[in-house]
Amino acid sequence: MSDHPYSPAFAKAGFGFVSGALSVDNAGIAVAGRAEALDAAIARLTERLATIGMDLKDVIKTTYFVTDVTMRDEANTHYEQLFAEPRPARSFVEVAALPYGATVEIEAIAYK
Repeated sequence: MSDHPYSPAFAKAGFGFVSGALSVDNAGIAVAGRAEALDAAIARLTERLATIGMDLKDVIKTTYFVTDVTMRDEANTHYEQLFAEPRPARSFVEVAALPYGATVEIEAIAYK
C-alpha cells in the first residue's frame, strides 16, 4: 500500500493533514466486523499521525467515509471513547465502495 502518489501524512505550519486511513490490517487486508473495522481505521490513522510527530490528541477534524451509514451509532460511541471533550469536529459520509474492500476510511486534520 505504499505505491501511492501522495503522502500518507503531511505536516505544515503546525498542522497535520492525514490521508484516508482504511479499515485494513498491517498487511492491507480488509478487517471484518463493524467495531473491528473502526478500530483498524483508527490504528492506521494513529500510525500515520506518528510519522509526523502527532497523535490522536492533536486531531481537530475528521472525516469518516463508510460503506454503511447505519454504522453511525457505533462510530459515535467509538468517537466518545477515543476523544476527550471538546471532541474534534467530524463529518460522516456514506460511499459506494472503498479501496481494498475496506468498510471504513478516516481522514484527519491535526494541529500541534
